[in-house]
Amino acid sequence: MNDKQNESGGVKIEEAREVTIESKSSQSLGVPGAIVLGSALIAAAIYFGFANLAGGGFLPNLGGDTTGNETTGTTPPPAAPTSPVDVTVGDLPVIGDASAPVVIVEWADFQCPFCGRWHKDVRPGLQEYLDNGQVQFAYRDFAFLGQESNDSANAARCANEQGKFWQYHDLLFENQNGENRGAFSKENLKGFGRQITGLNLNQFNGCVDSDKYADAVEADTAAGRAAGVNGTPTTFVNGQVVNGAQPFSAFKTIIDAELTK
Repeated sequence: MNDKQNESGGVKIEEAREVTIESKSSQSLGVPGAIVLGSALIAAAIYFGFANLAGGGFLPNLGGDTTGNETTGTTPPPAAPTSPVDVTVGDLPVIGDASAPVVIVEWADFQCPFCGRWHKDVRPGLQEYLDNGQVQFAYRDFAFLGQESNDSANAARCANEQGKFWQYHDLLFENQNGENRGAFSKENLKGFGRQITGLNLNQFNGCVDSDKYADAVEADTAAGRAAGVNGTPTTFVNGQVVNGAQPFSAFKTIIDAELTK
């Protein structure tokens, strides 16, 4: 709520949290001032009461913003950089020609519903560019939504040991079911492994149980923060940041512009 000030009575309500009284002089407020003051106090009390009835006060939305970006904190993410950011493809397998002129790097969390939307709506549109050798695509971990984010990212890297990263990556996004509600429990993660043909389950299950790649997941997340990532999905197209699950057309515009350079 914005600060409001009554010009005549000097009543100021700041951030809907407190009411302070500021008189224009050291003289008494008098009857008109008292009326203004009383009205302001009543209005504030009514506001606070309704706010509390509506859901427990002034807690911010922790689930993500309306642009389709799951954020890391209670404050809005910083403005997008005005110049390209130097990011690398990380240590997971890259799809596409390594010499492609356009490099797309996505930082995401397997539990993030907006990342699931990105996987469904944006990723298929990249395929023609990938097939034509114009784009290479890399996925990087930004595991910040809880333990199941860490466990699922670790499990994907366990599948990667056997050359099955992208198959497992797709299974995770196709099986989202809320955050930290058991969808990505270790038992379920091992169950997904049974759906991948040719995966050595003994090796895979041992890797999942031991959290073998926990440090690698943490390092990838830290690298994302260093690049300015504050929510998921955050995608860099030749270093140009695109926040959230924007429509494919937003990515196509940038890609086509980059290909003409």
